[in-house]
This record gives sequence, C-alpha cells and structure tokens, in this order.
Amino acid sequence: MATGGSAIRGSRVGSGPMGEQDRGYHAERVAVSYWDALGNETVRYFAANVPAEEIPETIDSPSSGLPAGRDKANPPQMAKNEPYKTHLAYVKERRTDEEAAQLLEEALQQLRARRGTSAAS
Repeated sequence: MATGGSAIRGSRVGSGPMGEQDRGYHAERVAVSYWDALGNETVRYFAANVPAEEIPETIDSPSSGLPAGRDKANPPQMAKNEPYKTHLAYVKERRTDEEAAQLLEEALQQLRARRGTSAAS
C-alpha cells in the first residue's frame, strides 16, 4: 500500500478554501445578448462582479462572422464589399493610350523636377 501526500480520499487536490460556487459554472453570471445584421442572437455570459463598462458593446458573431451589437433594433451594419469584377470589367476601366501617355509625361516631369535636371527625352 502506497502512502504519502496530504490529500484525503475523495477531496479535490488544489481546491483550497475557495469552493465551487465561486468559480466555474456555479459562479454568479450575467447573460448579455448580442444581435448581428442578419438577426442572429448570440448570448455571452460574464461574471456578475464585472463592471458594466468592461462588458463590450460589440463582438463578432460566431454564427455569421459579422459584427454584433447589444441593441436589437439597430444592430451593426454588414460590411459593404465590392462585387467581384471579371477581367473584362478591369479591361473596360483601362485608360486610353492618350491618357496613359499624358500620365507618363506628368510623372516624368515630376521626377525631373525633384532631381533638378531638365533632360530632354
């Protein structure tokens, strides 16, 4: 039979003077609801002794990945992403050859002005 240690059979090692009611699922908690732009509700639990100013106003909703706020009537808006553009759409946005030549000439003039040289091209 092995002996040693000071743990009494059936006791929790390291539990100390603080009981289960002071931590874990038995601690007093406050439920805070957050809503995202799609109407999903997320409930987060905070310890009852946490000051109200330390509870965040917005979080990221785990169900949608969108920002969620505490105001159900006015949740944070969804991010506005640009729609996907095809290669053809980018080609249509390209400048004409005349505009490209003008931009190149303006850029060369600015470089020459910075260098202080006026080399002719």
